[in-house]
Amino acid sequence: MNAPERIVLIGYGPVGARFVEELLPAVADGLVELAVVGGEDVEAYNRVLVAEYAVGGTALESMLVGDRAGAEHAGARMLLGTTARAIDRAARTVGLSTGEAVPYDRLVLATGARANVPTLDGVERPHRDLRSLERRPASLVGRDDRLPTGVTTLRDLDDAERVLASVRARERIVVLGAGVLGLELALAATHAGADVCVVHHGPHPMPRNLDRGAGLVLAAAARRSGLSVVANSRAEAVGYRGADDARRFDRLVTADGKQLRGDLLVLSCGVTPRTELATLAGLRTAVGVVVHPWLQTWSDPAVYAIGDCAHIAERTGSATDGAVVGAPSGLIGPGWRQAEWLAARFAADARAAAVASTAAATTGASRADAAAATGSIRPAAHDDAVLPPEREAIVMLKAEHLDVVAVGDVSADPWDDDPATPRRRVAQWADPEHGRYVKMVTEDGVLTAFAAVGMPRTAAELTLLYDRGGELPADRSLLLRLDGPDDDPGSATASLSPTATVCWCNGVSAGRIEEVAACGATTVEAVGRETRAGTGCGGCRSRIEELLARTADGAASAAA
Repeated sequence: MNAPERIVLIGYGPVGARFVEELLPAVADGLVELAVVGGEDVEAYNRVLVAEYAVGGTALESMLVGDRAGAEHAGARMLLGTTARAIDRAARTVGLSTGEAVPYDRLVLATGARANVPTLDGVERPHRDLRSLERRPASLVGRDDRLPTGVTTLRDLDDAERVLASVRARERIVVLGAGVLGLELALAATHAGADVCVVHHGPHPMPRNLDRGAGLVLAAAARRSGLSVVANSRAEAVGYRGADDARRFDRLVTADGKQLRGDLLVLSCGVTPRTELATLAGLRTAVGVVVHPWLQTWSDPAVYAIGDCAHIAERTGSATDGAVVGAPSGLIGPGWRQAEWLAARFAADARAAAVASTAAATTGASRADAAAATGSIRPAAHDDAVLPPEREAIVMLKAEHLDVVAVGDVSADPWDDDPATPRRRVAQWADPEHGRYVKMVTEDGVLTAFAAVGMPRTAAELTLLYDRGGELPADRSLLLRLDGPDDDPGSATASLSPTATVCWCNGVSAGRIEEVAACGATTVEAVGRETRAGTGCGGCRSRIEELLARTADGAASAAA
């Protein structure tokens, strides 16, 4: 029997941990050898929940998504607290910060993304082009930018600890950026008692997800919750108090002359895929590491990429030398599905190779002849089987008493008359005084996009309709009644069919949740352990709670 295939994974975040989990059966069976290189010396955790951890809203134990002990027991080699410094594609080895060179037959990059550091006077932002990486690999590869005291991003546990200390001290926190993560942190910190100000250069928060109406209603609701929101202000510089090594953040200066003082500046300005290892190795990169739809890099058939660093693109003649369209999704759900799919492909290849090897030993034929006879070996590129395309993700803002749900392009205006979209219709309703807004975009009556603020029941029904690809009622105003005073709180979950998706990150249906609830999983955490539902972005946790309550009520009625 041939030696097991050597697979090396670089990156042990939530996507890397899912890949390890899915590949472990093949590791335990001796079909593959797996080595995992992770920069942090901690168990893999869900980075989406770092903002909650940073305000004391969740414990680290509830964020963990990996199982280092289980992986090592199965035979995987876990090299945590170790940085990958270089990839030698000719020798097929990964050079580590320890000086070791780990050999591989297949290499998987799950290096994730780092928080963006915007251009600000007073904050150094190193370049990571090929020339800079070659000059300073030890300080740039696998490392985050060094920030001045009192300035932080929010990407890992060290960042979260800095924010948590500031929240507990009731210091003034300035958050630069009003995307989903920045707003979630700001609102959670405000709720925890901190004095928080959000600064952004656009007219309203969450500009990638919300139209002007939804954004302005959200901004007003955030202000009513105690959050200070400064819009239309482009950050220009950072001022400090103290001198030299003792200096720390004092104020954020904007282009229109504002000086926003604080004790901690949190940069929430998006993320950039970690591609420096790939760049140094000569792999094709664009926004991320460029891979085929079967997750194999354009440049090397032995190297793959998944998660936030994977830029999936079709290789066409025009794309070979020119710009590559698209970008990594930046969401945990698609990353998990990539990890599961690729691990399944690797395991299938390993099992097929074992079958071919056994057949060759039995018949005396060569391994290649046996593989051809059994038809068990699939093309290495997997161009006959590609990763299923992702649907546009639903975005949910997680905040106390502030519900925001959106999906798709909601920029269309109800009074637009676009000849290119004659069947598109837009319905819009707003009650800014009470923090409520909804916009629905349809094509031939089928919901293609929506944004809802302060309308949780309506948003739940719209999510269900979007999932089904169902038509909206001819009278759109009927949906508004779901958030009226005479609505039954259980009606939204009562309308869920067993096949309806509740957890989009993990693809868990209502029927599956009800099934495990009937078997004793009566809390959101227990459901998560059994199904993974609610362990991704967390936006479905309230829906899971309602399903559990419905199941409990049904069981009580049956017992009576």
